Order: sequence, then structure tokens, then C-alpha cells
Amino acid sequence: MAGMTPLQALLVALAGLGAGAVNAAVGSGTLITFPMLLAVGFPPVVANVSNNIGLVPGSVAGVFGYRRELRGQRSRLGLLCGASGIGGLAGAGLLLALPTRTFAAAVPALIGLAVVLVLAQPLVARRVGAHGPPEREPRWLTAGVTASGIYGGYFGAAQGVILLGLMGVALPQDLQRINALKNAMALTVNLVAGVVFALFANRIDWTAALLIAAGAVVGGRLGAALTRRLPPTAFRLLIAAVGLAAMTTLVVR
Repeated sequence: MAGMTPLQALLVALAGLGAGAVNAAVGSGTLITFPMLLAVGFPPVVANVSNNIGLVPGSVAGVFGYRRELRGQRSRLGLLCGASGIGGLAGAGLLLALPTRTFAAAVPALIGLAVVLVLAQPLVARRVGAHGPPEREPRWLTAGVTASGIYGGYFGAAQGVILLGLMGVALPQDLQRINALKNAMALTVNLVAGVVFALFANRIDWTAALLIAAGAVVGGRLGAALTRRLPPTAFRLLIAAVGLAAMTTLVVR
């Protein structure tokens, strides 16, 4: 596409800020930046690759904001981030290897799944609270994290929600410590996929990526600081609305 107008550039940067905050707090920030890139005229694959690279600095800021909750979780962090990295590498490879039309056809369904996961998160949390987490980590968690990494490397919307759902059921930890792990795992996937895209993708808009990165760094710090104060229901409804708008945009294109 031709260069963005100043207004479009501002909107992309603001979307990056919102995505950075949402990713640090819950996950699903891609449901803000990806539709925005589509709205200003980027093709789906270019938007996805540029968005992934742009969100990496914001993920770093989110992990830094939750660094205290990561204390005492080194071995678990290494295991789960390793699984996430393997999945992210596979997902990025799939995105580059499959035809563009495959991604364009799959994205509406992926966004729909992400919206369902976002809206269903309170139900998952209530069920975990009612039954309590298991005493030991189930063996399926690593496989689930790897599969989530594949999804994250390929697209990534609601990857954080998937991880929170998996770990909320599997790990005997409070939600804030689980959220800290989620931030580190999502960063791993985004970083691995971003390196793959930077080396091998020939359809990256670096201006869009830098605008998202600038906004996401600020948003990541804000999201980590304000997670306990922001109303999660409002976040879920906003993300769902943006996701539905993205589905509509892609179907009409």
C-alpha cells in the first residue's frame, strides 16, 4: 500500500498502545492492532507479520512490569517458554509456507475463536475457583503450550487468553503469577516468530511495525501497572467488539 497519512499513523500508534496494555493485562491485543492495520489498507498477511514484529517491544515491557511475580518460577519458566518457542517457530513457518489465500480464509475463523475465548474467560475462572487447581502439574500442559505457540506464531489473537485458560486449570498458582508466566511465554512466541519474519518474510511494513512498537512499549508498562484496577468485563466487551468488526472487515474484503 501507499504510505500512511498522518492520521492513519496516529491511529496505528494508538492501537499499539491499547494492544500493549491489553496484552500485559489479559492478552488479545492483536484484536486491536490487526483490525486497525486492515482498516488503513494493509493486506492480511502484511498486517499480521508487521503487527507481530511491532508488538515484541510491548511484550518486553509487560514482562518487565510483572518481574516480581516471576520470582521463584525459574524452572517452570524455562520449560514453558521453551515449549512456546518451539510452537512459535512452527507457527511462523506455517504462515510463510502456506499460500496467502489460506491465511486470508482462516483469519475470520481464528478471530471468531479468539472472541469466544475472551468472552468465555470468566466462566473458566469461576470453574477453576470452584474446584481449585490440581496439586500436580498435568503432563498435557507442555503439549497445550506448544500448540498455543503454533497458533501464536501463525496469528496470535487471544493467545494470552488460551494460555491463561490452560495454566489456570493446570497450575497451583494465583492469577497474578500465572499472568506473569503468560506474558513471558507470549513474548517468547512473538520474539521467535518476529525473528523468522524479519529474516524470511518479504512483506513487512516497517513503518507500521515501528508505530505499533512505540505505542506498545508505553501500553505494556501501563497495562502491567493497572491490571488490578481496570475492569476486566469492559476489556472483554471492547475486545469482542473489535474482533467482530475485524471479522466483518475480512468477510467484506
